[in-house]
Amino acid sequence: MSLKLGSFKVTSPAFGPSGRMDEKYGGDAGNLSPPLAWSGAPKGTKEFALICHDPDAPLPHGFTHWVVYGIPATVTKFDEGQKPNLFTAGVNGTGKAGYMGPYPPKGHGVHHYYFWVYALDAELKLKQGLDMVQLLDAVSPHILEQARIVGTYER
Repeated sequence: MSLKLGSFKVTSPAFGPSGRMDEKYGGDAGNLSPPLAWSGAPKGTKEFALICHDPDAPLPHGFTHWVVYGIPATVTKFDEGQKPNLFTAGVNGTGKAGYMGPYPPKGHGVHHYYFWVYALDAELKLKQGLDMVQLLDAVSPHILEQARIVGTYER
């Protein structure tokens, strides 16, 4: 499957592309999810899925901080600290639902947090509790376009 690159984008008023995320979004501070907005979704988008992943974590496959799906096509933003109760919760790298803020090992250097939003061509009605890999397996045939913003964090 090839993805058409279009005008779909993700932004955050809290940090720019590769910008430093405030401590209030970190796992040892406020642990608030940052505000995110997406725009330019392709025609035919029926729902969105969101993943936040840190590939720099010292684990074989990095660490997943947030998995949310079943987001209606009419929703184009999450507010700061928003609990996406109206959507389907996946599990983060701890096996729990919800946002887990950045918490890289002290002195490990700058970590990159990829906030991916996927525009999907179907309302999939997936069960709760999928992890990142399970979600990507389920949505891959339905991705119209994907967009991301990367934030950085260091302890």
